Amino acid sequence: MEEIFGFFSAYWLQVIIAVLAAYLISSINTSIIVTKIVLHKDIRTLGSGNAGFTNVLRCVGKVPAIITFVGDFLKGVVSVAIAWILMWGKPELDTQYLMCTAGLFAVVGHTMPVYYKFKGGKGVVTTASVMLMTDWRLLVVALLIFAVIFTATKIISACALVNATAYPITAFVLRFLDYKGVSGAVTPMQNPTMPFVWYASVLALLTGILVIVRHKDNIKRLMNGTEKKITAKK
Repeated sequence: MEEIFGFFSAYWLQVIIAVLAAYLISSINTSIIVTKIVLHKDIRTLGSGNAGFTNVLRCVGKVPAIITFVGDFLKGVVSVAIAWILMWGKPELDTQYLMCTAGLFAVVGHTMPVYYKFKGGKGVVTTASVMLMTDWRLLVVALLIFAVIFTATKIISACALVNATAYPITAFVLRFLDYKGVSGAVTPMQNPTMPFVWYASVLALLTGILVIVRHKDNIKRLMNGTEKKITAKK
């Protein structure tokens, strides 16, 4: 814990800037903006009411959905990149601490945007981009899980829920292997400490919980068999 407290004590200004930047940037909701331009409606009043990629795909169209996907993905990319820039020239471990912190708040901003009365998307695409920016191996695992679950169910929410559950487990296992020196050339950082392994894993857990909570309506529909599938036409 001393290491973690030491990081926040030494880089409190960078933490504040990174957290605010990640949250405020990610609070910009692409799906709401695109749907307003295309249909002159609020996406939160259409379909499932979710301000995210899947609902835009169903209710607005493929091109608006692609734009939404790109916008949501860039939130994590930009947020974590800002954290990396703020730590330019600083030790790698401290940089990773800030990047993971910014990643969490990118997802928080997307799911609870200050500009839209804290009613946003479900954080799946933004979480994927955070995985890419903090540890690309996490995204590879998530894509493999997505491929398996989607092939079996054709239900995106099921893929998201399984991935949200697996995220903290995968984060811990991969980082722990890094700590033990097992990962070799595929590790995104050298010489991680055990406090960092736990910190990154806890942030992944919080992200996963947030994504699951935002899928509460989907969980109900999955349980009663009414959750919609993504068809070949879509």
